[in-house]
Amino acid sequence: MNLERICEQACRITQEVAQFLKAELGKVDIGQIEHKQRNHLVSYVDQTAEKMLVEALQKLVPEAAFLAEEATVEYEEKEWQWIIDPLDGTTNFLHQLPFFSISIALQYQHKTVIGIVHEVNNNQTFWSYKGGAAYLNTQKIQVSATQTLEHSLLATGFPYYDFEQVDAYLQMLKPLILNTRGIRRMGSAALDLAYVAAGRFDGYFEYSLSPWDVAAGAFLVEQAGGRVSDFGGGADYLHGKEIVAGNPAIFEYLVSDTQQYFKK
Repeated sequence: MNLERICEQACRITQEVAQFLKAELGKVDIGQIEHKQRNHLVSYVDQTAEKMLVEALQKLVPEAAFLAEEATVEYEEKEWQWIIDPLDGTTNFLHQLPFFSISIALQYQHKTVIGIVHEVNNNQTFWSYKGGAAYLNTQKIQVSATQTLEHSLLATGFPYYDFEQVDAYLQMLKPLILNTRGIRRMGSAALDLAYVAAGRFDGYFEYSLSPWDVAAGAFLVEQAGGRVSDFGGGADYLHGKEIVAGNPAIFEYLVSDTQQYFKK
């Protein structure tokens, strides 16, 4: 399997789907929005974009299964698997906030070997494949060199439908607000992770996430020299619904905090 070639072609596919997303921006009527659960929105745009991705990616790796957010294709257990989010940041998209992305990961035997996050509005593609470096378009990227919380800029995602751990979350936020350059809540987990990989954010943490939110971005962070874990410092961030990521120094600060505040 030529991962470099597949990654290159998958990047082009995301750019084609991005043109569809941009064309539909501002066109979704309120009656066309569905509520999968509280504040968890979806429209025909997500579903159509996913079908476009599935059709094109099936041709790249015919033997691969799909784990897709909108479940437009039935999941099967196979050695090769695409994990895709056709529109990460749906609420931003529906409110015409220009921060949303397409996220694609390819796994072999449950290990990610390709990660792509495409920022639609800026036409920026963050990508990497196993054995290669991490890139933003044609430029190599790496995580930041920030060594202290005092000089760090962090990202997170505020709870918007799963409030089970909101108290722990708020307790953790206070010292970070007081001891960092700031915390951003942008609304697309895939892009938050891509920004960590590119050194724009020094660290990131969030809970109540799904595999399609984090698979590609987490791979990018690791490929760019960063570290990723669940809140306990373990490896269950893909299906465990919680993630910490950052450059090596800031990661240590954040995972220490999540271990303290989010006790199992």
